[in-house]
Amino acid sequence: MRPSFAVFKGRSAWKGPYFVAFPNLKEALRDNVPIRTQARACTILPNFVGIRFLVHNGKDYAPVTVTQDMVGHKLGEFSMTRKRFTYKATKNK
Repeated sequence: MRPSFAVFKGRSAWKGPYFVAFPNLKEALRDNVPIRTQARACTILPNFVGIRFLVHNGKDYAPVTVTQDMVGHKLGEFSMTRKRFTYKATKNK
């Protein structure tokens, strides 16, 4: 097993982490333009740190800024798919 892949869990070591090749990665880092993606299963790599993503949550795109602590996780973990439940006041009160 390669030592660099020990951080990325949930997939066999010989396959390596699942990630999508973003063609405009350098442009996004240079100009601070967010990358719009639907790849929620993409593993966050160390060279994604500092890049802003707009991750699709099923309805719209949620902004995600990648930090050092997020490396090894999936993009979809930081884009919530469910809204919070709130009680609405009734008319009779």
